[in-house]
Amino acid sequence: MQQYHQLLYHILDTGIYKDDRTGTGTYSVFGYQMRFNLQDGFPLVTTKKVFTKAIIHELLWFLKGETNIEYLCSNGVRIWDDWPYEKYKKSADFGGEDIKTFAHKIATDHSFAKKWGELGPVYGAQWRSWGTANGESVDQIANLITQIKKNPNSRRLMVSAWNVPFIDSMALPPCHTMFQFYVSQGKLSCQLYQRSADVFLGVPFNIASYALLTMMIAQVCNLELGDFVHTFGDVHLYSNHMEQAKLQLSRNCRPLPQMKLNPEVRDIFEFKYEDFELLNYNPHPAIAGEVAV
Repeated sequence: MQQYHQLLYHILDTGIYKDDRTGTGTYSVFGYQMRFNLQDGFPLVTTKKVFTKAIIHELLWFLKGETNIEYLCSNGVRIWDDWPYEKYKKSADFGGEDIKTFAHKIATDHSFAKKWGELGPVYGAQWRSWGTANGESVDQIANLITQIKKNPNSRRLMVSAWNVPFIDSMALPPCHTMFQFYVSQGKLSCQLYQRSADVFLGVPFNIASYALLTMMIAQVCNLELGDFVHTFGDVHLYSNHMEQAKLQLSRNCRPLPQMKLNPEVRDIFEFKYEDFELLNYNPHPAIAGEVAV
């Protein structure tokens, strides 16, 4: 994962300080690209332990078309808790619960989850049921799979999450806004455009998530693995993550792990958590960092 370390160095060396929406402040650059050959191994950061369970469950949650954190909380994944919790704290229903108690209530009380776990029409809704002007919806993922199989040379193998009329209805506007697939010599490659990227906390998840999505689609479309290309707009380190980034850079990268998929799954929507096995992951210890909300 030297590509990721080079990005960290680039921001530390050239990043410009900018105020931001969260009030935390960032060191930011505009425009950057990384490329990972997926045949070299699964691109999971090794200089800190990454919560792979969360990556898999979040991706399955997107593919289900879900927008409520109930599924995530029920599976012990807390990465989306902050946004609905902040909304809950401002409501008349708030009883002083901390965020951990809030997540437990989401996981165990369906009525509470239905009321307070909703994020609005975020990724899952846009991927699976993009709203149209006439009230219908488009399943972009199903259409994508069909087109890769029928017309692999198409330059329209794209999925977008940036649905302009619905941006203000989302708890967080999409950071990874659109992605495109490319088939060449029997190999499937994916390029992601990410408008805004939290390099310390978010980017390791994003790399692994889209690499995994590419692996899943390649399997169901009978293709080999090509590259994952990660293209950024505003790519930044939050000011309260600087020491964590420097600690990470003081550690040596270790060999990449391998991700094994259940070869029996031939439908993108049939994957379950148990269909994934991460092998030979030997990371350095985790490094904590606060999410800027």
